[in-house]
Amino acid sequence: MPKRRTTNQTAAERYAASALDIARLLDVLQMELDRHAEAAKADPKNWGRAGDLDLVRSNLIDIVAFISGAEMEREDVERFLAEAE
Repeated sequence: MPKRRTTNQTAAERYAASALDIARLLDVLQMELDRHAEAAKADPKNWGRAGDLDLVRSNLIDIVAFISGAEMEREDVERFLAEAE
């Protein structure tokens, strides 16, 4: 395990380390989305790439519902997205 995930951490230290990891992962996700978009442009008839993004979207909806606690259910997140269209 990485050093920052030791049992000697305080909750605040663990929270900060995880928040930093999440920020870095979001950056990587954007880079991967950009790369994926280029591949989709090169092969616009490939429905598999659209399916890839449908799965990512679904997982992100679940993540937002989870992190919001009791504030938002999956349906609330989906409604939020639909209102933006």
